[in-house]
Amino acid sequence: LTQTRLTMLCPLVLAGAVASVFAQSGGGSCTSGTVQQFGGIVPSLAVTADSAPVVPAGLPKRSESGVGALMPWADRLFMISYLSVPNYGSGTGLYSIDPELKMEKIANHTSVFANRMIHHWTDQIVIGPYVIDAQRNVRVISALLNIRIGAMAEHLMHPEDMVYMVSMDGPFFEVNLTSLQATLLFNLTDVLNIPISPDPHTTGQCYPHFKDALTVHTNTDGKGGILSPGGVVYVASNGYNEKDYTSGSYCGRLASWDGKSWTILQQTAFYGLAARKNYGRMVYASGWDDKSAILMAKDQGSPDAPSVSEDWTTYRLPKASHAFDHGWQTEWPRIREVETERYLLDVHGMFYELSPLGWQASNFGVRPISQHLRVVPDFASFRGMLVMGGNEVSSIFDNNVVTGQSQSGLWLGKTDDLWSWGKPQGWGSVWKDTTVYDEMHSDPFLMTGFDKKVLHVSIDGDFPDDNNNAVAVQLDPVGDAMQTGKWRHFTYLNLIGDNFFTTTYVFPVGLSAHWVRIYVNVPGGGVNGTCNITATFIYT
Repeated sequence: LTQTRLTMLCPLVLAGAVASVFAQSGGGSCTSGTVQQFGGIVPSLAVTADSAPVVPAGLPKRSESGVGALMPWADRLFMISYLSVPNYGSGTGLYSIDPELKMEKIANHTSVFANRMIHHWTDQIVIGPYVIDAQRNVRVISALLNIRIGAMAEHLMHPEDMVYMVSMDGPFFEVNLTSLQATLLFNLTDVLNIPISPDPHTTGQCYPHFKDALTVHTNTDGKGGILSPGGVVYVASNGYNEKDYTSGSYCGRLASWDGKSWTILQQTAFYGLAARKNYGRMVYASGWDDKSAILMAKDQGSPDAPSVSEDWTTYRLPKASHAFDHGWQTEWPRIREVETERYLLDVHGMFYELSPLGWQASNFGVRPISQHLRVVPDFASFRGMLVMGGNEVSSIFDNNVVTGQSQSGLWLGKTDDLWSWGKPQGWGSVWKDTTVYDEMHSDPFLMTGFDKKVLHVSIDGDFPDDNNNAVAVQLDPVGDAMQTGKWRHFTYLNLIGDNFFTTTYVFPVGLSAHWVRIYVNVPGGGVNGTCNITATFIYT
């Protein structure tokens, strides 16, 4: 482990290799202090929970100390930490980090918060239950201090002074930013028909876990405001457990609300949502199921460039790790803009670059950067640095007795440092014991940016004896086939109609395309529901 002592040079804050080089070259004489860092980790910016807290009778003493949200504002980086459950421990709070990386705890709380948003109309940010103005004055939404707020969004009808705040557990609130009054509008577990298990504290039970929310207004002015009220609110819950894996997804939700009624869009785990008010009007949702990671995209269109399709498109991405497969394991993988007009997408242990643009419902702007094991509940830009939150050590009610004090730190570096992290590798299926029909095609699976690529296809059930060229592998080299329909046949697989065999295809070295999919190519109705196919890509 290499220790580096970074010299802080006024008025700029430099970190990592950049600061080391600058200091060694003798550039600048305005030295105001030093900050220790280890591979981008600054120990002095860690947050902890109390080791032996005093809690109400019968509650666990120790749970978690994760970094739920990071938000640059008023020449500070605001950070909020969280427990697992309200009052299950103590020591968490709201923090402020100045340009010289000095941290101050400015409020204590004993709950769970992972929301943050700038409020365009009042020049304030909301982070957790705290409302902070441009002079760094802090007000508190007291009614939400014991609510697990996992997400928030702009108000559909009265965005000038109201917002929505969503509890991880399902309650959906309307909050007035003038009076700080919170009003319960819905319980999402009821309106979205989420089956809550009587004992959710096992890996095989269902429980809601709302992680993100997003408002897409119908008419925006291109300057952060709106021309008229109305639009759609999206919510994402990453409920996922053993039954989802063994029996089909049922616990998670991707849903929308138009101000009148709720619609369930997907019934599997989702945790990230993103859209700009301009610049392409693409809406993204990230999540996963038993087959792969998922990226869904919808082109909202605009008055001068109407959408060619109002449908959501499902894209499949590799899973870099199975250690994110339970709803509790993911925390808050985000889709954030950390470089101007460029998203950083965190999905199932893999970082991707993602464009907010998606012309004519095509999605060619996604590419893998690196894989990671770090749990990253939030990330943001601050003083030219990419800052990542964490959730390193958690005893979780002393169920892990070797972890000690719950604590988490920040990673500080450059966005492009991520290219030096783990090589993009992963796996995922487009079909998994899926009943197939003639001329049926799979969802697109990401291909670009990965090195060695293998496809495994197996059959269970009755399959025609004459199955030459039964399954086609189709490529989308340009990235627009979802809009043009121009998928290109690359090769055919001759499948063995036997339950004990797998057909393996190794892609040529150097071959790549934006997307790949599988297509059933048996004429004459030979496989109309008579067999199931599993098709799995493995990238190394």
